[in-house]
Amino acid sequence: MTLFGGWEMPLSYTGILDEHRQVRTHAGLFDVSHMGEIEISGPQAEAAVQYLTINDVRSLQRGQLQYSAMCNDRGGILDDLTVYRLAADRFLLIVNATNTDKDLAWIEQHVGAGARVRDVSAAKGLLALQGPEAEAILQRLTPTDLAALPYYHATWSTVAGLEVLVSRSGYTGEDGFELLVAAEDAPALWEALMEAGEDFGLMPAGLGARDTLRLEARYLLYGTDMDETTNPFEVGLGWITKLDKGAFIGREALQRIKEAGVQRRLVGFVMEERGVPRMHYAVWHHDEAVGEVRSGTLSPTLGQGIGTALVRAACAKAGTELAVDIRGTKRRAPRCAPTFCSASGQALNEASRRGLWRSRQSSNTPKNTSGRGLRATAWWSASPTLPRRNWETSSMSSCPRWAKPSKPWAPLGWWSRSKRCRTSTRR
Repeated sequence: MTLFGGWEMPLSYTGILDEHRQVRTHAGLFDVSHMGEIEISGPQAEAAVQYLTINDVRSLQRGQLQYSAMCNDRGGILDDLTVYRLAADRFLLIVNATNTDKDLAWIEQHVGAGARVRDVSAAKGLLALQGPEAEAILQRLTPTDLAALPYYHATWSTVAGLEVLVSRSGYTGEDGFELLVAAEDAPALWEALMEAGEDFGLMPAGLGARDTLRLEARYLLYGTDMDETTNPFEVGLGWITKLDKGAFIGREALQRIKEAGVQRRLVGFVMEERGVPRMHYAVWHHDEAVGEVRSGTLSPTLGQGIGTALVRAACAKAGTELAVDIRGTKRRAPRCAPTFCSASGQALNEASRRGLWRSRQSSNTPKNTSGRGLRATAWWSASPTLPRRNWETSSMSSCPRWAKPSKPWAPLGWWSRSKRCRTSTRR
């Protein structure tokens, strides 16, 4: 167990490598109930969300999701979030756990008349079923035709006899679903999913695998890759920054930043030499320090170190020779030029044939180096010299194809609902 955002949560159940591999090859179940849920409703709800966030919500249809962010008056990123349009006058914002209280206060301060704000975090549980087998597992429990549910869309459904908001979304780079349910029904939903997924090798997965999966998919993490000292253009979120949509918080500052050009950019890199990059390690270009690592880990898929770094804009071009200072030794880590793909090519191809994924030009669904969902900038496709690890022939003896649990899994994260850490200020 570990502390995260005021919650006591499982870092892993059987091991990070096992859980990571299982999500890439079969399926994993995450308890992400630590995420915050803030509802905005009323006749001016759309205008309020439009003013609070940097993306344009006017195009959202009922049941559609949008990746977005909130900025302060200086253009600094307060939080990245997912917007659900539940009705014409009702929106749900899924925000980061560590920012829930901050976001709620900011929203209440800036929302105008005609819009009501309600923190429903304590009343909701959130599970994420991710992996190539996710659809088949969930389909066993619901009459809803999941094959017809497009990426970054949601629908109310009955799952295992429970009322659930099912969205095709996630934070792993794989196909999958996020399931929003009443908090008191969450343990029953967890158990039903684990039972339905037993034949598919479904395993519970903790925070450790969630982090390695999202980093392989180049999804940003608030507090490491971005914070209030960075702006959307620096971290690759210019594609969701709609300066022409009208007034919103931070627009004037972001307009000036775009016109002047950014001095720093967030880039991805793959270690060419042995070593694991960690946050705040210095990044060098030739004999000059040009930035620092923001996220870093050992990729279970590649078997190599990967990371993101905030560097001088002049060093952000693909192929730039960078080096990471690891305990006094500079190790080569060139800036990579990744392409869009899924960790499970079969999942992406089949979904594309069904027309589930929107164009890359969509301003709602995640793409490039950020967001939550299947369209990932994948490390394993960044270079032909970095093939994806073959789990069947891997020498990593700690990663069996699937180790069936010796006893039923318990959703450890649910304990935080009633036994929240004393450090938490969340209501």
